[in-house]
Amino acid sequence: MTSSQSVPVIDRDGTTPVTQTPTSTPVVGWTIAASSFAFIIVQLDITIVNIALPQIGADLNARVSALQWVVDAYTLGFAVFLLSAGALGDKFGSKRLFLAGFLLFALASAACGLSPDAAFLNIARAIQGIGAALLVPSSLAILNRACAHDKKLLAKAIGLWTAAGGVSIAAGPVLGGLLLATAGWRSIFWVNIPICILGFILTMRVVPAMAAKQHAHSFDFLGQILAILALTGLVGAVIELHPLGLGHPEVLSGFCLALVAGVAFIMVEKKAEHPMLPLNFFHQTSFTAAVLFGVLVNFSYYGVIFVISFYLQKIQGYNPMQAGLAFLPLTGTFILSNLVSGWLIGRAGIRLPMMLGGFIGALGYGLLGTVGIATDASFLQMLPGFVLIPAGMGLAVPAMTTSILSGVEKARAGTASAVLNTARQVGGAFGVAVFGALVSDSYGGDAIIGVKIAMLTATILLSIAAGLAYLVRPASGK
Repeated sequence: MTSSQSVPVIDRDGTTPVTQTPTSTPVVGWTIAASSFAFIIVQLDITIVNIALPQIGADLNARVSALQWVVDAYTLGFAVFLLSAGALGDKFGSKRLFLAGFLLFALASAACGLSPDAAFLNIARAIQGIGAALLVPSSLAILNRACAHDKKLLAKAIGLWTAAGGVSIAAGPVLGGLLLATAGWRSIFWVNIPICILGFILTMRVVPAMAAKQHAHSFDFLGQILAILALTGLVGAVIELHPLGLGHPEVLSGFCLALVAGVAFIMVEKKAEHPMLPLNFFHQTSFTAAVLFGVLVNFSYYGVIFVISFYLQKIQGYNPMQAGLAFLPLTGTFILSNLVSGWLIGRAGIRLPMMLGGFIGALGYGLLGTVGIATDASFLQMLPGFVLIPAGMGLAVPAMTTSILSGVEKARAGTASAVLNTARQVGGAFGVAVFGALVSDSYGGDAIIGVKIAMLTATILLSIAAGLAYLVRPASGK
């Protein structure tokens, strides 16, 4: 297909026809590569840091609660700005926002690598999260623009983009272990910079300019500020609850801030003409069930990865390389189950893979907690859990995403997807905060009890998620 052909495409609001000029195949390929680089670093930095936390804590003399913020500062920065990033892309143009995201992520990664203490590192991680929020929706907008002339090509492009992110989030602990063993914890942040540079250059060279929309929605500034205050206050209070106690002024202030800001946020979003979070989505039982399913999956997985990283290194005595390689089964199983999920969705619809995935994941957490967690447990005892957990996630998550996209009008699919991903990141942040409190600053027998409680909790939550999947409306009549 040559660039001289033009086809009509419906703009994001679903009403305005625009002229789309098809892009040549090589350019589309490089555009997919640039978008995938963005999703790789975004997803990689969610999990790669977990394996480095013990080393970071020892080097920066940081307690466990400070290390929880190393994970959650990034996740919250990502979550609270994700919904607003679409409006910013409309206002300034998706390509500009994409380039800004690469630049901000690279600079924040450099700051992480140079951090002199935990407080500086956590601020840099929050800025990294903001960069991630700029990258994700704009990368999808760029893919949509490049492939809009061919729906099959667009589906393949999004599939490659999704696969790149899925593999990177599963491979994070493995790569982190290799980097820690060879170059120290700061290297896990330095590795982002060449990827950002490559993505930036590719975008400059192959992605055409994308003009800002004349009728772009206004930025929900008040809603954004209230969301930041509510989520940060609540996560902070949960993290500090164990070391400081419920009666401590910082903990009480955090809960109060979360309550006041949360109520104000809901009131503002109800009245806003273009709300950051469209609350009417949650009037649909199917949509609400799918979002809650995603929250429970991320809460369990992020929290478990956090505590298992400590368990392997502090209790089992694994070095960083061994701990990273221990997570390798998660990577391979995740890839395989993703492929099976697509096949199963096509034949049985979305409900079955979500329910089956939830129960398989619950079984994995249950086996890990009852058989794999002990002072003298072998890796073979942990292996069944390490295989079943990603098997369940890989089956369930694509079906969950499909249910969200198929359950709303096409013109609102992007916003619905952003709501889902925001909720999942918030769930992950709370998982780290809650499960991290179970291992606290002590190791040995007490920590093993904490890890077992975390596994039991994850088992219950994934079983509940499997039940919620029954409420999700089947696609295509299935």
